[in-house]
Amino acid sequence: MSAESTALLKTPLHALHLELGAKMVPFAGYDMPVQYPAGVMAEHKHTRAAAGLFDVSHMGQVLLVGDDAAAALETLVPVDILDLGLFKQRYALFTNDQGTILDDLMVARRTDGLFVVVNAGCRDQDIAHMQQHLSGRCEVRPLPDQALLALQGPQAVTALSRLNPGVAQLVFMTGGFFELDGIPTFVTRSGYTGEDGYEISVAADRSVELARKLLDQPEVKPIGLGARDSLRLEAGLCLYGHDIDTTTTPVEASLIWAIQKVRRAGGARAGGYPGAAVIDRQFADGAARKRVGLVSSERMPVREGARLVNADGQDVGVVTSGTLGPTVGKPVALAYVQTPYAAIGTELFALVRDKRTPMTVSSTPFTPNGYFRG
Repeated sequence: MSAESTALLKTPLHALHLELGAKMVPFAGYDMPVQYPAGVMAEHKHTRAAAGLFDVSHMGQVLLVGDDAAAALETLVPVDILDLGLFKQRYALFTNDQGTILDDLMVARRTDGLFVVVNAGCRDQDIAHMQQHLSGRCEVRPLPDQALLALQGPQAVTALSRLNPGVAQLVFMTGGFFELDGIPTFVTRSGYTGEDGYEISVAADRSVELARKLLDQPEVKPIGLGARDSLRLEAGLCLYGHDIDTTTTPVEASLIWAIQKVRRAGGARAGGYPGAAVIDRQFADGAARKRVGLVSSERMPVREGARLVNADGQDVGVVTSGTLGPTVGKPVALAYVQTPYAAIGTELFALVRDKRTPMTVSSTPFTPNGYFRG
C-alpha cells in the first residue's frame, strides 16, 4: 500500500464500500467510492428512475448553538438566516472581503441549534472560519461522530417510508428528527442530484446498520461519486472548486436567487457580511461575466477547462464542468462567459482537441427537477 493511500481518511462506511465491490479513489482527502460494479452510467440512470444511496460522510457537519447563532451567522453569509423557520433549510454562501465565494453550504434550523453542512474540501477552513468569527456569540460545535447518507431519486420516499412513514410528510428543504427503524437520525428532504430525496445525519456507529437497511429496500442501489457528479451537473448545480470558488462572486455565478431581498441593498438587514459592497455593486451594475449552461448537439463531451470562442474565434469564456449527460443524451456543461454572450440561445464554440464543437447557451437544469414541494 502506498503512503498516499494509507494517509487517506475513511468514512464509517469504508468497509461496506469494499464489500459492495466499489472502485475507490482519493477525494477531498478521503478514500471514496467512485463507482460500484454496475458502472457510472447504470448508477446515474438508476438514481433518476428509482433510488440511489450515496455516502457523503466526508462532508463537514457543524452545530451552531445559542440564541444569537442566526444573527451571528448572518455576519458571514449574504443570506437570510434570522427568518429561517424551525426545521426549514436554506442554501447559503460564505463570502470573503472581495465578494467571492469561500464555500457553499446548507443551513437548517433545529431545536438544538443551526445545523450546517459544508463541503469536504473546505471543511477544516470553514470550521476555523466560523470558530474565529462566531465563537464570541455562539458555540461552534463540529460533529465528527456523525455520518451523512443521501438517498436520492423518485422512489426514495417509498424506500425511506418503510423505515418511518413520517418522512413522507417532509417537503423540499425541510427536515426533522426521525427514528429510522429504531436508529435516531436528523433527516432533510434535499440533495444534490436534482431528484426528490433525503439527506440523513446519523451517528457514525449506527451508519453501516442504517445503510444496510436502506440497501435492503428493492428500490435502492449504492451510487458512487462518478454518478453524483453527472447527476448534479445535469441538475445545473455548482461544484465548489470548479463552478464556484474564490475567483467567482455570487452575481457572476448566477446565484443571486440565494440572496434574499432583506439582505440586499435597501433591505432591512442589508450588508454586514464580507464583500457586501462588491456584491451590491454587481447587483446594481451587473458583472462582466456570468455562469451559464451549455448544450451541444454533437457527441463530443466538452470537459472542464475547454475554452469558448465566438464565431470570429475570439475567446469569450471557459467551461468549468462538462460531461455527456446520460439523461439528456447530449453533452452538457457549465461555463463562465462574457455577459454579452450569456443570453439563452447564444451560439458558441468549445475548443476540444483544437476542433470547434458548437455549443448553445441553455437554461438549467438540463433535465427537469423532481423536488417534492407538497
